[in-house]
Amino acid sequence: MHQLETFTTTAISNFLSNLGLEKFYPNKLTLRSLLEINKNSLSDETVESVEDIPWCFLRKLFKINAECRSCTQLSKDEEEENDELLDFNSADSGVNSLDLIVALFLCADSFLQQEMAVKLSMCQFSVPLLLPHGNNSQSTLMLWALRDIVKEWRPQDLSESRGFVEDSIVQANIPLYSFVRLKNCSLSKSQLLNHVLSNGQQSHNIFTHRDMKGGEHERNISNGLVEICWYFPCGIENIDIFPKPVAFANLRGDIGQSLTQFKFLFQVSTTTFVFLDKVEENENKILTSLEDARSKLIFVVNCKARMERQDVMMSVEAMRKELDLPNGSIKSKDPRVNVAGFSEKLRTTITKSLTNGTTTMNVENMLEKAVELGLSVDEHTSDEQKKAAEEIVKGIGVRHIPDYKKQQLPVQGDKWKSLSQSEKEECRLKNAGDHGLEEYKSQLQADMKQLKQELGKYKLSKAMTFFIEHVSNSDKEKRDFFLKWMKLKLDTHSRNKLTGLRSKFKEHCMTKDVKLIAELEQALLDSSLGIEHYMREMGLIYEFSATSSTTTADEISRLPGVAAEMLLDGYPLELLDGDASNIPERWVTDVLMELHKKVGGQSRLLVLTVLGVQSTGKSTLLNTMFGVQFPVSSGRCTRGAYMLFLRVGEDMKSEMNCDFIVLIDTEGLKSPLLAQLEDSYEHDNQLATFVIGLSDVTMINVAMENSTEMKDVLQIAAHAFLRMKQVGKKPVCHFVHQNVAAVSAHAKAMTERKHLLDQLNEMTQIAAEMENQSSIKSFTDILDYDIEKNNWNIPGLWHGTPPMAPVNTGYSEAVADFKKKLLKTMKSDTSGGVSQIPEFLEWIRSLWKSVKYENFIFSFRNTLVAHAYDNLCKEFSQWEWEFRKEILSLQTQAELEILNADSESDLQDFNNLFEAKKVEVSDKIVEQQTIMKKKLQDYYKSKDKHVHLIEKYKSDFSNCVTCLAKEIQHSTNNKLDCALDLRKSIRKAEEVQRKCRTVIEKQVMKLLSDCKDSTLSNDELIDEFEKMWTEVIVKESGLKEKDVSASVLHQLKRNFFNRNVNEELQSIGDLKEIGKAPFEVKSEHINEKKTKVSRSFFKEKDIQRDLRIFADPVIESCSRFVRDIARTNRDYHDCFTKDLLDKIDESLKSAPKHRSPQFEIDLKLHMCGIASREFLQMHRQFLIDRDPKNQVKKYKAQYMTDFLDLYQQRDHCQRKANDFVQFCLKPAVEEYINRSLGIDIVDEILTSSHSATYSSRSFFQYSIQKELLQEENFESFLKYISSYEVYVKDWIFQHILGKMSEDKTLCKLKTKNLQVIVDKITKATEWASKGEDGTVLPDNTESITKLISNMRKYLIKDLSIPMEAVNAILFQIQSTCHPFLNSLNISINGLKEQLQDEFSDSKDISETLNQLPISPQDELFKRVFGCGQQCPFCKVPCEAGGKDHKQHHAAVHRPQGLSRYRTLKTEKLIHSLCTTDVYSNRKFRNTETQGEFHPYRDYTKYYPDWHIPPDYTIEASDYWKYVLVQNNDRFAEEYKAKPADVPEAWRSITKEQALKGLKDAFNVK
Repeated sequence: MHQLETFTTTAISNFLSNLGLEKFYPNKLTLRSLLEINKNSLSDETVESVEDIPWCFLRKLFKINAECRSCTQLSKDEEEENDELLDFNSADSGVNSLDLIVALFLCADSFLQQEMAVKLSMCQFSVPLLLPHGNNSQSTLMLWALRDIVKEWRPQDLSESRGFVEDSIVQANIPLYSFVRLKNCSLSKSQLLNHVLSNGQQSHNIFTHRDMKGGEHERNISNGLVEICWYFPCGIENIDIFPKPVAFANLRGDIGQSLTQFKFLFQVSTTTFVFLDKVEENENKILTSLEDARSKLIFVVNCKARMERQDVMMSVEAMRKELDLPNGSIKSKDPRVNVAGFSEKLRTTITKSLTNGTTTMNVENMLEKAVELGLSVDEHTSDEQKKAAEEIVKGIGVRHIPDYKKQQLPVQGDKWKSLSQSEKEECRLKNAGDHGLEEYKSQLQADMKQLKQELGKYKLSKAMTFFIEHVSNSDKEKRDFFLKWMKLKLDTHSRNKLTGLRSKFKEHCMTKDVKLIAELEQALLDSSLGIEHYMREMGLIYEFSATSSTTTADEISRLPGVAAEMLLDGYPLELLDGDASNIPERWVTDVLMELHKKVGGQSRLLVLTVLGVQSTGKSTLLNTMFGVQFPVSSGRCTRGAYMLFLRVGEDMKSEMNCDFIVLIDTEGLKSPLLAQLEDSYEHDNQLATFVIGLSDVTMINVAMENSTEMKDVLQIAAHAFLRMKQVGKKPVCHFVHQNVAAVSAHAKAMTERKHLLDQLNEMTQIAAEMENQSSIKSFTDILDYDIEKNNWNIPGLWHGTPPMAPVNTGYSEAVADFKKKLLKTMKSDTSGGVSQIPEFLEWIRSLWKSVKYENFIFSFRNTLVAHAYDNLCKEFSQWEWEFRKEILSLQTQAELEILNADSESDLQDFNNLFEAKKVEVSDKIVEQQTIMKKKLQDYYKSKDKHVHLIEKYKSDFSNCVTCLAKEIQHSTNNKLDCALDLRKSIRKAEEVQRKCRTVIEKQVMKLLSDCKDSTLSNDELIDEFEKMWTEVIVKESGLKEKDVSASVLHQLKRNFFNRNVNEELQSIGDLKEIGKAPFEVKSEHINEKKTKVSRSFFKEKDIQRDLRIFADPVIESCSRFVRDIARTNRDYHDCFTKDLLDKIDESLKSAPKHRSPQFEIDLKLHMCGIASREFLQMHRQFLIDRDPKNQVKKYKAQYMTDFLDLYQQRDHCQRKANDFVQFCLKPAVEEYINRSLGIDIVDEILTSSHSATYSSRSFFQYSIQKELLQEENFESFLKYISSYEVYVKDWIFQHILGKMSEDKTLCKLKTKNLQVIVDKITKATEWASKGEDGTVLPDNTESITKLISNMRKYLIKDLSIPMEAVNAILFQIQSTCHPFLNSLNISINGLKEQLQDEFSDSKDISETLNQLPISPQDELFKRVFGCGQQCPFCKVPCEAGGKDHKQHHAAVHRPQGLSRYRTLKTEKLIHSLCTTDVYSNRKFRNTETQGEFHPYRDYTKYYPDWHIPPDYTIEASDYWKYVLVQNNDRFAEEYKAKPADVPEAWRSITKEQALKGLKDAFNVK
């Protein structure tokens, strides 16, 4: 015996070593390692070396490919080269498939053994019953390995009722027939068995034999192996070989070598067939020593030659008599009878035995016999876990499952389902009835809070305590055994309990009794019990543990970590509870985040989903593709969606750009029989939208033979894909056509695919119509779909008639090919970006939130999308400012050059310069527009930032760039027009000033001449000068005043040109008195035609109030616009009035439709009246500042000093230099600083700690509302709501004031610009002191004029130095150039110090800001104000990026009463939110609807440009609820209404909760 053990051990060791499996022995090869996605997953499965054989076999086996046994041979190219590797006293170039199976079972761990046995059984191959070991001559009973095999069959006695039996093969009582052989046996019992188990239609090699591929090689380690297989009838007499189930065991090798195995088989078998050619003496002893052999032994004798036959038959007959066997116990095979004919004889013998009431035996009951004989049993290692599972299942007892669940799994009961229903009702508000919506919503929230508290109070039941204890076991193997035992025990229990219910359900489905079907379906769900229910309970215990104060808090807090470990170990996690139709978000989130931590943040996911009708092989498809174990028919009915994580191997991670492939398996979409149930389609639609939204790849399982079924699936899928397109998801879709002949003609296949595309197009159009997406006409409009690449034909699963049909090899090959190409596609496609677990969780949250609303598109809000959109808005704002800044700099430079144009030039030269500058700026705008569009394109090409989620906004932002360019072009043209007109006005003023100056200078020189001969004191000289000055100045005339009022009126008339209103405007003489009184809304302002219907519902005062509510903020905003222009001290220009009228026209776009043309006329007249007076005042101030008399008066003191110096012959070089600096350079430098300061202030704000405030419109809204809440000033809230534009401008202005006051920021900015221009002046002075040839200017008086002229040329783009001022300063200068230059440098340094002191001493920042030519407050306002549109219901401002967007949206809406809306009958302010109303069954009416009630849900009919989603969280609107509650009476008083009836729950909202709601709504962490 010892020698045999040694030989066996050595043989196994050598065999494993040659196969490269020695490192896995014993039992170290895990199932988990085989499920990993690595390069082997894409292998072409060729066997190039002996080491490849086991892996090729396993890959094929896991694909349920019946050809797996044929890969035991090396590829032909490798045979000769590798012959020596397998030389076990044989020249074979392969291995025997039985040896390979034994080797793999010896190396596999317990769970891999189970999986191999299941898959071998699916291929209709035999499986090991007794496995020989390497340690001794004994074998192991593979009870554990066989436990997972479950079979369905229909005995012939159930054929009429169409009933069936489903059972585990280790528990089913089935007669066992064993087949053994003696040493001398030439007849292949395996081949004969295959014939016995096959009929003419269905021939299959269940057992390997010597005449088949893989069986021809010599066996090395598989002697002593006992294989078992089962025959199951289908209930069709003509097909069934046996009427009942039968088991067949086959001992490999002769009984002399495997005596224990033979004895075991003899004792557990109904009959043992002994194959022999002749009997040797020791074999005779073995056989005759058998006890109770009567009717249990049959000898099968292969008679070769006549001479031998007689001797053999005599010896066998003698043995028969000795054993007292019946006469028919010897079956001899005549050489003339072939194997097929002889098998019929054996079949008859077995059938006869079955009808005689044979004894049966189940595999479980063989355990005692095995132990008696000294055989080991594989499942003894898990006895402890088995007992634990039995303890839990024992708790069920004889109780009904629903009662057991209520007691032991209470959290997933009615309260959880009620909570789920309430959460949906909170979104849909279908059952509000007569309740106010917000009160109803508050009540729902209170009910949900109560339910959560009650769910949190449940104590751990005995079953769950036990379950959690064992699942939390740190020993993974023990945990895995426990869970497997739980599954096995619960499956058995479910099969026993559910069989009757399932039969009833199928039976009543045919009656189409909807009520009964629903009841039976519910009964099936209630009676289902599996591990998933315990796992669900565990998750829900954790979900509500936050509200619980149990002592098991620490243990519960560890549960997500336990579940994460299980996910990593290949267990599925329930994502969507199909019974309650809800997701335990906290549980799922924490489990996945634990997983994320466990893998060190390396959690890139590629998600794959399969969808299809019930029972069309979805789970089987996933199982076959990836070798996983989604339940396909466990005797239970489960719903919802499960996800399973497959690790991606290190060799594939970078190629596939992911760390895990996540498989999502869903419940089947309702079959047509169940489609009668009321919520069936809605449920399917939600499920499909949810899982398609989560997936990167979706496989639609289509059964081609049922067109009704197919249409249903296609419509659901098309709808879901359309929704995904709308929210920025781009899943890949593959259609899998099952049960399609593998060899379909290509033309036929193409015809079917074209038909499918036609169906898809039809369904897409229906879905597009439902979602109001008229532009979408075909399936390819919503998805990249290729008729060739996205369709897969898969043959039928079974090769023949189940239950004896093996899996079709064509099915396995087709699925394997699909998987291979799918993985390659995943590798090559990196366009969509890969989510990590945190992003995946965000998709789960947002998608689930959205599907709870009936209208998915308008309810969708995803934080990832919101962040991606916000990031783009931030980038876009920055690009916009860079665009504006570039053009503003060029524009101010162009304005300066126009203003610096030579006064001596004629008007044509001015015009030419103006046109040249206009072209230059226009070209720059086009260039910057191109740059900005390129930035946008590049941004969308980037692989990060989730840009694929915001693809639909790309055209919006591109349009915004075009719109921005037009706006900047218009503004720049106006500025340059003003500059040209100003230059022309200045030229006129300069001509008058020049004449005046010439006269004064002549008189000064005359006076000097007159006084030269006299000796006069200083006082006398001054008196003489004063007399002269007075005489000269009195004679000079000033500039003529324009009729500004007439110009404004003229522009108004032009605005109404071709509008048939000129007669009314002609009667207006001037605008002097118009606009002085407050604007009044009159009855003639109401359009009678448009309000004819609504007059019966709305009083005239209500309509007038609407118009006043509109007019007041428009007038306030326009008045501000006019005042801002007037403060700039410019001359009046017609473009100011044009811009004002354009602004009013823009506002009128959102004005109430019931206004009459007269309302527009009077509103514009009112504003033009106000503007005419403001503009006139501005014009007059300009004339005063530019008046020649006043300009000359500036130089009076200088002329007097010149007169005195000349008279007294004093040196005035330094004084002249000082005067030049003070009168010419200082104003120009101050102007330069002011021109630059506006841009610098904006840059300072945008780069400071306040930059986030202006980073996007959304964050600006958050900042401003947060400040409002902190201050809690009613007047501020009122101004923000009623005069939003004015409030924002004031807020920005005050914000800038605050920032510029901090740490003398304004002074620093001025000083920085001062340094820049002083450096330029210094360089200009140095450059100007040289002639064209580079030599220093001559030291004479004339060179001073040249010096100043050169300086002006050098600084022409920076400083405006008027020649009239220069000429006045240089009057009668006596100095020479070089001393003057030295004095000038001294004065310039003095100017720098002087201005620095002035900047430090300056306190009036407000005045500085108002005088800047580029207003920083206006530039920041443009950045954050956007399009200016407001929600039609609550007047919240739009936050969409850019100005030219297709849809307006805002993060937080508010109670409508805050925007003055009230109930007509009660005059009470309306407290409901539009975000609630648009998802309710409520209706609204206003003047827009002509007084007719209209459903809020269909608000887009009247307001198509607005997108109003529901509040993303319950708390999102807490901010404005709090504001209304705190100021309800004051708002009512202000609006002349009654206070709103706010829900009681709102009164408990705190300031902290309001702030938190605001943060949540704007995604601020």
